Amino acid sequence: MATASPSPAVFRRRRLVALGVLLLIVAGAVALLTGFGGDDKPAKQQASAKKAAAPKLAELPRGGRQLLPDRRIVAYYGAPQDDELGALGIGTPAHAARRLERQAKPYATPGRPVLPAMELIAVTAAAHPGEGERYNTRQDAAIIDRYHRAARKAKALLVLDIQPGRSDFFTEARRLKRWLKEPDVGLALDPEWRMDPGQVPGQVIGHVDAREVNAVSAWLSQLTVERKLPQKLFLIHQFTNDMVDDTQLDPRAGLAMVLNADGFGTRELKKVKYKAFTSSPRRFFGEGFKLFYREDTNLMTPRQVLRLKPPPDVVVYE
Repeated sequence: MATASPSPAVFRRRRLVALGVLLLIVAGAVALLTGFGGDDKPAKQQASAKKAAAPKLAELPRGGRQLLPDRRIVAYYGAPQDDELGALGIGTPAHAARRLERQAKPYATPGRPVLPAMELIAVTAAAHPGEGERYNTRQDAAIIDRYHRAARKAKALLVLDIQPGRSDFFTEARRLKRWLKEPDVGLALDPEWRMDPGQVPGQVIGHVDAREVNAVSAWLSQLTVERKLPQKLFLIHQFTNDMVDDTQLDPRAGLAMVLNADGFGTRELKKVKYKAFTSSPRRFFGEGFKLFYREDTNLMTPRQVLRLKPPPDVVVYE
């Protein structure tokens, strides 16, 4: 019996099915070739997209993530409440930043640029008990913000200085966390103004034990590491040999730890004190040197400061 020939519509359907199967075979072959070392362009594009999406780590003002020994820091110290507190408080923050830039410039050397810093007294020791009988006054947040904005505009560090009175460094440092979690804010401790119970700032020279300093540095290090911040300045002012036992201090990850030779006087006296402080057996600390525009006799020039052995990593002007 004769069979009927397929209609044209049936032929078209068969061709479409055959074409679909062919396309599936070709797609499978391409996938196999790609998996076994074929064109890796899509993989490269994905890697590039991932890299672009990864957040960039915060940097220091003027670039980089390490302070020491990459840079030398030159700072103005003070607060706006009184010119007597130091050079930083003279004029507006913007004006102080311009003067600081001029003062810092001569300290730059080949291979070691300068980074300016504003060391603002965030907690000031006081001769009266005040709130909580702390014998200190805490800087208004609005003033700290104002100096922080000025420092950022000048591409400088802001360093918050603590004179705790009868409070303690750990308590006062934690209160400043709002600013210390920023990549361009460091911390300075001033043991001269750390009082024992019954002592009054200005009547005696204070001191601090190493355990308290270590507690502060451990907390600040943890904050820095956890938030992936660049290296943070941790400055300890040292006015007398027994002000802090630096041999008991611990090094900390993420901190540029510097002992600053404080105190005013003649050039020779300051050189002798600096030599005594830098002869300590500890090796993980950077060296600091403080100058006083008003109290020093015959103020040392930047060239003379750089001739100190070792040349200081941090220079502070009050």
